[in-house]
Amino acid sequence: MSKPKVILTRKWPAEAEAKAKELFDVVLNEDDHKMSVEELKQAMQTADAICPTVSDFQINDDIFSAENRKCKIVSNFGVGFNNIDTEAAKKAGVVVTNTPEVLTDCTADIAMGLLLCVARRIGEGERLVRNKEWDGWCPTHMLATKVTGKKLGFIGFGRIAQAVAQKAHFGFGMEISFFDPYPPSTEVIQKYSAKQMDSVEAVLKDSDFVTLHCPGGGSNTNLLNKERLGMMKKSAFLINTARGDVVDEPALVQALKDGVIAGAGLDVFAKEPTVTEDLLTMENVVLLPHLGSATTETRVAMGLRALSNVKAFFDGNEPGDRVA
Repeated sequence: MSKPKVILTRKWPAEAEAKAKELFDVVLNEDDHKMSVEELKQAMQTADAICPTVSDFQINDDIFSAENRKCKIVSNFGVGFNNIDTEAAKKAGVVVTNTPEVLTDCTADIAMGLLLCVARRIGEGERLVRNKEWDGWCPTHMLATKVTGKKLGFIGFGRIAQAVAQKAHFGFGMEISFFDPYPPSTEVIQKYSAKQMDSVEAVLKDSDFVTLHCPGGGSNTNLLNKERLGMMKKSAFLINTARGDVVDEPALVQALKDGVIAGAGLDVFAKEPTVTEDLLTMENVVLLPHLGSATTETRVAMGLRALSNVKAFFDGNEPGDRVA
């Protein structure tokens, strides 16, 4: 019996690609180029399964409607799947899966790292040293914001958010509050002594740091707009490791310029890999190139999870991480 043909749209870690070769008739992206819309359409026509990433063009109705489509499952390499039009997938009868859980800790590490970096001016200080502009210690040099004991507010309180809360509450004694339309169990809330708020606005007004952990796209597009940014404390910092389109980037730039908020730590951007030019010149912003899950262990685990969903499907079982 022939193996299902699977196309990986980007280069994966070697261990994950080796597993793909073992399980399937796999087509690798050897030069790691971003596949064009036409290439994605062709993949739909020639492969039984496609494993895309957030960096691909959106797999929309146009791509799902490719003539003589062969693809039956799109197994996303990532927990977020706003790069896939799930309604178009359902209409086409194509299964969609993602890779939750395996990237929780590493993404939470980056969120906490951004929080510490922007609050304590670590990026700014490192640049000062590298540029040989530091002229020695003094009592008022680069005064920053204390993190320990401050209020940390969450927009979304799922797995990654809870992992951040674990580090922040038990490691830094931070007070936790959150808004989530689908809140976790009472036991989880009690574990972090978390305060459940009744709106996004309530979290923004109460917090010294706000960290975003909600899906991108749809009604969450520009969730943090000019009006909501204006509700934050002038001393507060915004951290985003979720999706770039959750924040109105021009409004954020203006808020940072006008001192509406104190700073921001960003791992994601509205139009990746393009970053709003003004952000690149600001010292009160820490910018990372979407590194949330970027450890070898996690990226291998994501690949293996995506492959396990494909294998389950072609074995006649329900994929464990089905989202559409």
